[in-house]
Amino acid sequence: MQDTICAFALDHLCKLLKIDSPTGFTGAAADFVIKKLSDMGFSPIKTNKGGVLCCLGGMDENNGLILSAHIDTLGGMVTQIKGNGHLKIRNIGGLEPNNIETESVRVYTRDDRFYEGTLQLCNPSVHVNTNYTQTSRTFDTLEIVLDEDVKTAEDVKALGIEVGCFACVDPRTKITENGYIKSRFLDNKLSSAILLAFAKSVKEENLTLPRKTYLHFTVYEEIGHGAAGTCPDGVTEIFGVDMGCVGDGLECTEKQVSICAADSSGPYNYDGVCALVRLAKENNIDHAVDIYPHYGSDCSAAIRTFDLKHILIGPGVFASHGYERSHIDGMKNTYDLMRAYTLL
Repeated sequence: MQDTICAFALDHLCKLLKIDSPTGFTGAAADFVIKKLSDMGFSPIKTNKGGVLCCLGGMDENNGLILSAHIDTLGGMVTQIKGNGHLKIRNIGGLEPNNIETESVRVYTRDDRFYEGTLQLCNPSVHVNTNYTQTSRTFDTLEIVLDEDVKTAEDVKALGIEVGCFACVDPRTKITENGYIKSRFLDNKLSSAILLAFAKSVKEENLTLPRKTYLHFTVYEEIGHGAAGTCPDGVTEIFGVDMGCVGDGLECTEKQVSICAADSSGPYNYDGVCALVRLAKENNIDHAVDIYPHYGSDCSAAIRTFDLKHILIGPGVFASHGYERSHIDGMKNTYDLMRAYTLL
């Protein structure tokens, strides 16, 4: 991965992370991707589901390839405005109450305004609540305390906040001097930035791709059906670029690209996995091969709908669905392996 492409990917990762986009509230993120691809000279389209599809060109129209990443994230939705002006929420996707306590949030009204607040335990002061440490953290025991002078439900409704409004957790993005990338929602804005960087390379290097190749930025992955419903004619394979899991029993680290052999939906295409491993070895790309027991991807959704081969890679991500961490090296290795496979 060239230094200029690496810098581009990091810059666009940070820009994407600043755009709140929980599943169902992804319009601004999709518009950002469309503008960037259009500025490069491509002709992206927004799908009916709200994702972004963009053809990068390529030779073989009967053996097409989709490179897929998702721009939707975890989030919350207001389910109740309490009498004291605090908000009860439910999760969208796998947002965990155990790791969002005390995080800053933004609550969006239906006319695109937002109000800031904090996710707190109900009765959160340890000087008052004698059951503080014994209380289970659930979406019944956590609430949003708005940074507004509201004391009643009517005060909140006067701001334009209603049941069904989206609540978005601040990502708290930080890139350390030694290359670690810390943020919520690296799953999967990190790989979305990698796809944008690849599009930039294709255009600037005037690459002729062996196969007709599409980028698909999906928007319902976190609830299970992101890549279902969209597949251009002639496509025979989907290449998911998501995140690699880091944890007990797995090989991958944040500095590697993870090749997924199987996940909760079953094994990935054997020939494709073998090709990825061979390319990684031939090109000295630091990698690991793993099985993810509690994981599903856009590929999992697509193969239920379309007759496709499917493979999956991603940079190693520590503490997935929490305050996540990866590394620039993992981003580079993912880019290099994806590029090597796409140019086969």
